[in-house]
Amino acid sequence: MIDLVAVNRAETFERIHDPLAERGIRLHHVPATERTLTLTGDDAERTDEFDVGFVYPSRFMEGGVADALLDVPWLNGREAVVTSRNKGGVIAHLDAAAVPVPRTEMVSNPVDQGDLVDVFERFDPPVVVKPNSATRGVGVAKVHDLDSFLGVVDYLDLVHDYRATGDKSFLVQEYVTGATDYRAMVLDGEYVGAVERRLPDAALESGQWKHNVHRGAKATAVDLSDDLRRLAERVAAELDISLLGVDLLVSEDRTVVSETNARPTVDDATKYENGFYDRLADAIERTAGSKRR
Repeated sequence: MIDLVAVNRAETFERIHDPLAERGIRLHHVPATERTLTLTGDDAERTDEFDVGFVYPSRFMEGGVADALLDVPWLNGREAVVTSRNKGGVIAHLDAAAVPVPRTEMVSNPVDQGDLVDVFERFDPPVVVKPNSATRGVGVAKVHDLDSFLGVVDYLDLVHDYRATGDKSFLVQEYVTGATDYRAMVLDGEYVGAVERRLPDAALESGQWKHNVHRGAKATAVDLSDDLRRLAERVAAELDISLLGVDLLVSEDRTVVSETNARPTVDDATKYENGFYDRLADAIERTAGSKRR
């Protein structure tokens, strides 16, 4: 048996527990956040009972501690999570590789108001404003005019004024009108499934537009075209990330990669290709093998 440790116990943990157990992988939970941890002396919470970690913690300071205490290779390690979390870095990397992405500007605070006006005027409104390293749609806003844009930036300025704030950047991005939102999953370079994320009709009629599942959208399994599958695989290859969620916006005349997620939620098994868990188990076993060598 291989002992796999996960630092979160949410939907993904519950979904992968039994399928992995059937394939000889025991899943354990050791929380890395919202707790106290003894780091030194005989009482330090070090352990060598685990062979491999699932994905690196989302909080990088706690991740460093987990790395030291657990001493495991990760299916997706710190580098993968850092790479994907930097939305601006991903967009710039993919654009340089000729992967289609939305037109995007990055603002690194503080900047003059004149610079903000210049950025806004490079777009046809509405524009999307999003913190560079937040997840789950947190802080993302769609704005239709300059005054609203500057107002949103005012609130970001209040956050960025705090000296301990590490990331003082945000993105200004074109809004892709009428796009369908897909999350494609890639594992070890191969497409393994996808969902369409869609808000209920009532939410859309009320003006909601964010298709994040954590914002109320429903994820429905879809069979993506070969072109979209290859695009998702290309993104994972460019970023060199083993397990990657690739967010695709598909409109009538174009497809763009909007974001990636190296800590993706694993959905119901019915939403993935046949053999998904066999591939996941193989990837975990291979990663665990790197510790034994």
